[in-house]
Amino acid sequence: MTPLTSYTCKLTDAQAKALHAWAREQNCEFREVPYARFAASQPKVNFVFYESGKLVVQGKGTQEFVEFILEPQILGEAKIGYETVLNPDLLLPRLGVDESGKGDFFGPLCVAGVYVNEAVINAWKDAGIRDSKNISSDKKIAALAKLIRETPGCVTSVVPIGNEAYNRLYSKMRSVNTLLAWGHARVIENLMSQRHQMNPPPVRAISDQFASSKDTVAKALMALGREIELVQRHKAEEDVAVAAASILARNEFVTRLAKLEAEHGIKLPKGASAAVDAAAKEVVEKFGADALAKVAKTHFRTALRAQGLPEPPKVEWKARKSS
Repeated sequence: MTPLTSYTCKLTDAQAKALHAWAREQNCEFREVPYARFAASQPKVNFVFYESGKLVVQGKGTQEFVEFILEPQILGEAKIGYETVLNPDLLLPRLGVDESGKGDFFGPLCVAGVYVNEAVINAWKDAGIRDSKNISSDKKIAALAKLIRETPGCVTSVVPIGNEAYNRLYSKMRSVNTLLAWGHARVIENLMSQRHQMNPPPVRAISDQFASSKDTVAKALMALGREIELVQRHKAEEDVAVAAASILARNEFVTRLAKLEAEHGIKLPKGASAAVDAAAKEVVEKFGADALAKVAKTHFRTALRAQGLPEPPKVEWKARKSS
């Protein structure tokens, strides 16, 4: 079993006071951390209690600290190892959907979906499957993606939207959220068409709520997708099915971005930054402005800067006044 090296939970004021007192008694080393009420550490573990009420524990001694100090002495309850007992919904058969590449100027938008059941979830118990944004190594992403695809009982689908197709769709839809909703709906439809491989059938599909209105995805659902409950929520990647989907989507994005780099002989950085601006200008200089549509999302302001074109003024967002 891989020991826990990171743990997060909420503390009441009374629990925070008790933890602070314990840290004083144990002669923990205190330090200043921005936005934290207090931060302390021991040789193998450090913990920070933030003004928001969140406690973050990290280090090789995290599991021992949580099991023998935090849970029995501070929280007064045992959760580690009992997650599925405390929340049986964690074992329900379901679909998880997530995407990668939305905020990257270069490379495609990739949407992935994963079906999990109790056997699949148990098989991944110590595999380290979590939100891909918390995995910095592309090599680790690739290894986990392979594990996910090869796990018996797991069913997957990946929909990559290449740059040229992405730019065509965006020119019609004029909205990233609408385009993303279509991608999520397509993945759910693809998975539902494979439901004969799912035992037992999924009870719901879970995805991150990326749009202000849940109707954005709901309206995009296709025939089979409307046969299953759609659950959209913020931080959906905390669900293992969505986390697995995020890993598959990221692996697809990274693989396709590397292929674009090899084809054009230019390093195409992830995200949006000064390095991305420089690479965009290099693409234009070497291959012409039309080449951007083959490697990038051209509605980004980066595309205008790369061509030396003026950027439209940024519109200041203002909250609507309630009537």
